[in-house]
Amino acid sequence: MYDDDLRLAHELADLADSIALPRFTAEGLRSSRKPDGSFVTEADTATERALRDLLAERRPRDGFLGEETGESDETGAPGAARRRWIIDPIDGTANYLRGVPNWGALIALEVDGVPVLGVVSAPAMGARWWAMTGAGAWKRSTASGGAGAAGEPRRLRVSEVDELGDASLSFQGIDTWEAAGRREQLLDLAARVWRDRAYGDLWSYMLLAEGAVDIVCEFDVKPYDIAAILPIVREAGGSCTDAAGEESHTSGELLATNGRLHAAALAAIAPQA
Repeated sequence: MYDDDLRLAHELADLADSIALPRFTAEGLRSSRKPDGSFVTEADTATERALRDLLAERRPRDGFLGEETGESDETGAPGAARRRWIIDPIDGTANYLRGVPNWGALIALEVDGVPVLGVVSAPAMGARWWAMTGAGAWKRSTASGGAGAAGEPRRLRVSEVDELGDASLSFQGIDTWEAAGRREQLLDLAARVWRDRAYGDLWSYMLLAEGAVDIVCEFDVKPYDIAAILPIVREAGGSCTDAAGEESHTSGELLATNGRLHAAALAAIAPQA
């Protein structure tokens, strides 16, 4: 149903890669801090402007939400469009600044409030992941140096781990769990699983979709942080809700699991009485 949109999403990802990758580790990259304390670089803003311009040309009636330039639609009134593209031009900007390759573009199409396709492109890691509702989740290796296909797509499937004691957990920074009042829950969950690591940002969720990680949870996330991730995890067979068990990409929370562990993970991170 959204085949043309998925092709466009890949084109957007190619464009994002072509702008951001040459600036990665480049000398003199300009950056600043936003009011919330997070970093933004000239690569973030240049990439988002280019994606927004291409969407304005190809999908002029669709809405847009970007991390750096905010929200708009064809009527000029925020939130009015039935179809909306949700973009994070560089997820993992702090990694990008420090030369860590765990960063990439997140591109999602939301229809009637539901993300129906997502593309995650991490050119410095040589990988791209994508999914469309009803069409499965996929990964391919990308050409060294940027956009385009270098390998055949591989279909993704989450793990079959069904016991917390056998599970691999990836979590966001401890400070965000503490700010959410869940620090003790994180420590308790980490003590109960087989393995815990903070892979962070987009990679945690892609490892989940690949079956290498079983539980990922984050707090203080925005729609552009997770909208592209949801279709990929779900089409790989996983489950995604907020920390209350509701399906949402706007609540500021995301618990993603292989599905078999979702109820146990929800119980583990629940507020303490």
